[in-house]
Amino acid sequence: MKPMNNQDTAAIAVLEDQEQAAQEQAAREQNANEQSRSERKLHMPHVHSIRFKLFCIFIIFAVILLALIWFLQIFFLNTYYEQMKISETSKIANQIRSSFASSGYEYEDLYENVKNVSQSNDLTIMVMDSKGNFTISSENGVDRQTPVAYQRYYTDIVMLYARLQESKFDSVTNISSQNGKNRMLEFACQLGQEDPSTLFIFSPLYPVRSTVSILRNQLMYITIISILLAMALSLIFSTRISRPLKAITAAAAQMGKGDYNVKFRGGHYSEIDELAKTLTQAETELAKTDMYQKDLIANVSHDLRTPLTMVKSYAEMIRDISGENPAKRNAHLQVIIEEADRLNVLVNDMLNLSRMQNRTIQLEKTTFDLEDAAHSMLASYRILNESEGYHIKFTSDPPPLIVNADEQKIKQVMNNLVNNAVKYCGEDKVILVRLQKKGKNVRFSVTDHGQGIAPDEIAHVWERYYKSSTHHVRPTDGSGLGLSIVKEILAMHRADFDVESQLGKGSTFWFELPLEKTR
Repeated sequence: MKPMNNQDTAAIAVLEDQEQAAQEQAAREQNANEQSRSERKLHMPHVHSIRFKLFCIFIIFAVILLALIWFLQIFFLNTYYEQMKISETSKIANQIRSSFASSGYEYEDLYENVKNVSQSNDLTIMVMDSKGNFTISSENGVDRQTPVAYQRYYTDIVMLYARLQESKFDSVTNISSQNGKNRMLEFACQLGQEDPSTLFIFSPLYPVRSTVSILRNQLMYITIISILLAMALSLIFSTRISRPLKAITAAAAQMGKGDYNVKFRGGHYSEIDELAKTLTQAETELAKTDMYQKDLIANVSHDLRTPLTMVKSYAEMIRDISGENPAKRNAHLQVIIEEADRLNVLVNDMLNLSRMQNRTIQLEKTTFDLEDAAHSMLASYRILNESEGYHIKFTSDPPPLIVNADEQKIKQVMNNLVNNAVKYCGEDKVILVRLQKKGKNVRFSVTDHGQGIAPDEIAHVWERYYKSSTHHVRPTDGSGLGLSIVKEILAMHRADFDVESQLGKGSTFWFELPLEKTR
């Protein structure tokens, strides 16, 4: 096989670059097409969209309502009207009988009532005594002569009287019709218990057909107006609802692409306003998370780069300079070991913090004396008191201070808080560690006299790699995750914790655990 020369290599590189450029262009075109399709979907009506469904709901509601009105008015109006007329006629008959009984069965008094009722309700009323004579008529008055209406309703009167005599009830009704027209409600009843006279009432039903015709014409206009109104209202309301939702969807799509400067706006309805506010809060938190992620990567890269650079540099020094000099070689190896330990601490802290945030670490709770744990933890700081002039003072309320918690993790919390105070303590290098009872709890607090924390920074001191604007008094080899680990451990214990600080006066970090009852 013939080896490739520089020209062949360059040609292959050009072809690879062209192929990569073509793939990138295809990817961009695909993304543009997908974005265009998504935008079209936002603007095109969809059968499952709120706008379409609201439109259908309004129209269906209007159609059902109108159909119900048509059905009731056309098919049930006659029956309903007849039932109402029967009920009304029965009430009038009862009123006449009551009036006749209260007047002492005086026909003169009864006639006035009959006359008023017949005129106000368009009724024909007649009273026939037991001998077949008509004593009262709404047309003739009190007269023994045959009333004019008798000839008109003769057949109906005979039929009603016969039915009343055969009936078990005190009244009978009948609906008559002449050639399909002039429908009439006929009613008969006994006038009174002491007077065997019969009361006949005739009420015309002729307005029903004309009323139905009028209603049918009116319903045509009402139907057209209702359908148009339903369509207009459905378009208005569906647009008012769907427009802000579409805007929120478009903004959410932009946020999904990493743009955290979009604005979520509500509109017209409290639920949509709440949705916009919630998404705005989510956007703010995502922006903060993105910023923290970038800061985390930057800080981790920096923290890893420094010890790795040191390890590489001192390894090269051993190779080139001190390899034959045992003293220098050992010194350089010690630096490599220390930097490797620093890397190990950083990686372990990151791993433990991640596991605690994911709740994959289980607490191993035991009952122990918090004062003994504090003494044990502070023993490792004696070298600072002796060699660097720090004054770590510990005070405690009278024992016992028994708690139920994960002892090793609580010691880690106390150690991180004291170590943080050593970093930020004032020029006096005084650190106050205190255990005191607070009702049913015991509080562990660490106070320094350093520069303090600005009010706008207090909420951020528990975050990963957050660096206060104040300066360290003493450089330390920490991972930058101490307070974040404190927060997660105390959150797992559901313990109260906080920080109190004033600029120029120092800070106090504290946490509380419930005291166990002792015998």
